[in-house]
Amino acid sequence: MPLAQLISTEQLQQRLGQNDLLVLDCRFALEDPPYGRRSYLDGHIPGAHFLDLDQDLSAPAVKGVTGRHPLPDPSALIERLRSCGLRADSQVVLYDDGPGAFAARAWWLLIWLGKRDGLYLLDGGLKAWRESGQELTTTPPSNPPGDFAAQPDSSLVLTTEQLAQRLGNPAMTLLDARALPRFRGEVEPLDPVAGHIPGAQCAVFTDNLGANGRFLSAQALRQRFDTLRGERPLENLVAYCGSGVTACHNLFAMSLAGYPLAPLYAGSWSEWITDPSRPTATGD
Repeated sequence: MPLAQLISTEQLQQRLGQNDLLVLDCRFALEDPPYGRRSYLDGHIPGAHFLDLDQDLSAPAVKGVTGRHPLPDPSALIERLRSCGLRADSQVVLYDDGPGAFAARAWWLLIWLGKRDGLYLLDGGLKAWRESGQELTTTPPSNPPGDFAAQPDSSLVLTTEQLAQRLGNPAMTLLDARALPRFRGEVEPLDPVAGHIPGAQCAVFTDNLGANGRFLSAQALRQRFDTLRGERPLENLVAYCGSGVTACHNLFAMSLAGYPLAPLYAGSWSEWITDPSRPTATGD
């Protein structure tokens, strides 16, 4: 079974209430951190539990040391997921408002913890759910606690030191998921330094989606990432972004396209720039 799978609003609606289904609401707004929980309480997909990017899907940031969204403590995340009802046989559906970046972060974390099957992103997210006329509820979910056993996979994560050692290797494909103006260093709304890691290519995560907000076909995604990669080997591909969140969207899209799961530079740009001696670049 592929690591990345999509589920439509109609398919999810038909499966609501099944004993093995676990729905996770991952809505968040970088400019308004309480937005996700507030929106969840205002209305969510029936049975959904809420996961917060700052509180659940990240560890606290340490100024000058880590990026803005460090990987969460595995034991804390496992406990949180078990409290939502996660079991080894759970079929997990993840959603956010629509683009899928925060849902993809949760998808990647579940894979990192060892959950390798039964993972789905709701294609189009809550926007698609609403557009299809499906109901929302304010009723709290009632899943019994789960017993998921996890073991983080360190091979899926690249540290700053490991990435620094690879810089200059012409065989590496380093994909930056941020918008082009941030990649070029023309604007920087979140971090104190603008630009990108030398040798990186801009691979804006929203380009994985069509005009309707749904993911492109596997064939179109394969063509996109084949073009970015060129002749460089698959095993030398690395994904990053501003803080290790939207890069997971590219990893999900690459998995949809049939690529093996590449490592994530989890600290990403916001960790890279904590040491002014590390090289940076601007422009294309």
